[in-house]
Amino acid sequence: MFDKPPPKFVLWREVLVAYLAPALSAGIGGLLTGQRDLLYAAFTSIAGTSAIVAALIGMLLRGRRYRRHSGTPRVPIVAAAAVAAAALAALIAWLATHYLPGLPDRIRIDFPIAAALAATITTWRWIGSARRDSQ
Repeated sequence: MFDKPPPKFVLWREVLVAYLAPALSAGIGGLLTGQRDLLYAAFTSIAGTSAIVAALIGMLLRGRRYRRHSGTPRVPIVAAAAVAAAALAALIAWLATHYLPGLPDRIRIDFPIAAALAATITTWRWIGSARRDSQ
């Protein structure tokens, strides 16, 4: 029952899920709590960041040189990807709010959290898929 191998890593599917999952969950949260800014951010800064990060990490991991890391324990690789994505997203958010007037301050929180979650999920699924392919 639980021995089913993980599905094949398909980048467009990963990016689609990386957009839809946070858009729907944050959107429902914004709708239920009546927070219009969260509802708007769910489909823009939160889901958009998640989809972009999933696409970039997915393209990076599909490269042949990363196949050799598929046998390494998942947790260190996933943690490194999450921290790196969150740090880069926090820097981008800070630069954007500092140099581009009119952007909401909430992107300083939205970008790093969405990036860390997308990096974690995409990397975790890629490792599982890479291990399945190498067996």
